[in-house]
Amino acid sequence: MTKQRYFFLVLILGGLTALGPFSIDMYLPGFPAIAKSLHTTTAQVSLSLSGFFIGISVGQLLYGPLLDRFGRKNPLYVGLVLYIMASLGCFFVTSIEQLIVLRFIQAVGSCAAAVASMAMVRDLFPVKDNAKVFAMLILILGVSPMLAPTVGGYVTAFIGWQAIFVILATIATIILVVVIFFLPESYQPDPTYSLKPKPILNSFWSVLKHPQFYTYAVCGAIGFSGLFAYLAASPFVFMDVYGVSTKVYGWIFALLSVGFIGSSQLNGLLNKKFKSEQIVNVSLLCMVVVAIIFLVGSINGWFGLVGTIAMLFAFLCCVGIIYPNTSALSLAPFAKNAGTAAALLGAIQMAVGTFISIEVSLFKSRSAIPMAGLMAATAIIALVILLIGKRTIVTEVEVPAGDDASVLMH
Repeated sequence: MTKQRYFFLVLILGGLTALGPFSIDMYLPGFPAIAKSLHTTTAQVSLSLSGFFIGISVGQLLYGPLLDRFGRKNPLYVGLVLYIMASLGCFFVTSIEQLIVLRFIQAVGSCAAAVASMAMVRDLFPVKDNAKVFAMLILILGVSPMLAPTVGGYVTAFIGWQAIFVILATIATIILVVVIFFLPESYQPDPTYSLKPKPILNSFWSVLKHPQFYTYAVCGAIGFSGLFAYLAASPFVFMDVYGVSTKVYGWIFALLSVGFIGSSQLNGLLNKKFKSEQIVNVSLLCMVVVAIIFLVGSINGWFGLVGTIAMLFAFLCCVGIIYPNTSALSLAPFAKNAGTAAALLGAIQMAVGTFISIEVSLFKSRSAIPMAGLMAATAIIALVILLIGKRTIVTEVEVPAGDDASVLMH
């Protein structure tokens, strides 16, 4: 594969991966305006975010078997069309209940892109390159948190929050056209793959019971869920508690995203000297320390706006390093049923993230303490699961130093 071809495929897969996060980040600055327009509260609007997370969790389990049965592209077409229709529907909502339902449907469509992109990384690239490719996808993904909230803030201020969903529908349409004409089919349909409930459940179980999968998938998902606590709580913390405007919130969100994106790219350099397992161990320990300091400081009033931004930046740096390594280690043992494995991985990540985002909406404290507390809890639990799970891995997973995040099964 030529470098140009390599880059082009990563760019397309990155666009697919970014669709869901773009759908999340772009409307966050509009929470107060949506609440006012629909005669509800910001906390109730945050339930539309939880609805989106639930839709991704459910949808990924649906698309995994479909991607292994019908190939990668046909289910992807269906998902993107569903996303476009739901996005346009959001433009016309008149109640928060309608928005929650349509965001759920929108998420079911978008997760086809997320699952297909993860499976196609496993299809199109050598296993030894998977973590590097995931890190590159995060770089492209970085366009979302760095650009989407800023754009969303200005669109909300000058045009109205409804226009955000028209923009999202347009982006999805462009992605659909690119996929149709430029993305190769990486996995031929398998007529022998049954879509009956029992074989599907057996397929999921065969993946889930693999020690390497459940250790890194569950540990990574819980660690990653700290990001969801931040996503769900940040509009309230910054705009209600600290009183920043929608435009300023967009810039703060973009700044914090530099930590997540930058650290994920640092991962490529770390992989040349250290094993992915070592990187996960150290970065998770760092995340626990940062989260505990943030929680203690929030309780004692150590941090104002600047201090809160600094602690979130450090926390997101840890998440950015953990995510590509745990994802690559989770999917490494699977080839034939990579779609199912990718779907299950994504579903676990989103299920845990959904739970955390709902928990955020339950707290009434006018401070950053609930967000900091959830971040600390997820970091500590992730570390405990990693330490326990590694004891069950009989077959060693080895990532040679000096290789770009290669993940080999012996």
